[in-house]
Amino acid sequence: MKPFQFEKTTSITEALDKKKGSAKFISGGTNLVDLMKKHIHEPDVLVDVTEALSSEITTSENGIRIGAMARNTAVATNKTILESYPLLSKAILKGASPQIRNMASTGGNLLQRTRCPYFYDTTLPCNKRKPGSGCGAKNGDNRMAAVVGYSDHCVAVHPSDMCIALIALDAKVEIQKKDSTTEKMAFKDFHRLPGDAPEKDNNLPENALITAIEIPKNNFNSSEYIKVRDRESYAFALISVAAALDISGDTINDIRLASGGVAHKPWRWTKAEGFLKGKAASVENFEKAAEMVASEVKPLQHNQFKAPMLKGAIVQALTNCISNS
Repeated sequence: MKPFQFEKTTSITEALDKKKGSAKFISGGTNLVDLMKKHIHEPDVLVDVTEALSSEITTSENGIRIGAMARNTAVATNKTILESYPLLSKAILKGASPQIRNMASTGGNLLQRTRCPYFYDTTLPCNKRKPGSGCGAKNGDNRMAAVVGYSDHCVAVHPSDMCIALIALDAKVEIQKKDSTTEKMAFKDFHRLPGDAPEKDNNLPENALITAIEIPKNNFNSSEYIKVRDRESYAFALISVAAALDISGDTINDIRLASGGVAHKPWRWTKAEGFLKGKAASVENFEKAAEMVASEVKPLQHNQFKAPMLKGAIVQALTNCISNS
């Protein structure tokens, strides 16, 4: 690891003033430290924002606000989230390990980088790590790679579980810029598809900090998060499915359906949502929706199994929702 200077801050303004050159913000550090060990990120300065950002979780008549410094465990075990936004808790608890969840911050979770092996191995080509070097995974070992939204420049997938729930719950990202202005960005617009610039993971402005996540109040009365992975603990998703339903009787009034392990960003299946809205909550309709989803994906050479796996996970997640409602 390259030697670096460590600077603590107690305010957002101070933190943004210190963010110069190759400097990086650090909160939990569960991903950044790994990247520094691999010499993928080599900052001259680490700016500690743990005392600058709020860890409070507050509710209002419009929804819930989660401070960017709230630890993943604190979010997953918060009483209001368990009662009113259980999908978020379910997704968080499927991620990483208890030790990492105890350290990881909400804001940092949004900014974690792909675990594509070509990104992590500095001897291999990767446009995300070294633009213009090529995407080794596209025609290489792409078992874990994307099946939708990818480009010739990058087939990596987004690693977060929390973020899949957040896109399903129509969250917003609160951002503070260096000029002290704030912005609230729809979560669906925060992360990027790779296009021809895969080195850019998200649309966070330069010299800005995530300060909070806001989730609007909703009427979902049943939810499920399914994560299919190589082992039950401490593994990233081959496929994940977040489902949230507002059901009256056997009618689906509203629905959200999202997946991880499929794209460079958390992915919403809006066509399937539109199909299911207003219809009966039946296995037959769930299977039709899953077929619609499967028709949108374009697997690569070594991850063709993801299409049937995705279909099965969607049907199971939706079936679990009606069983639990």
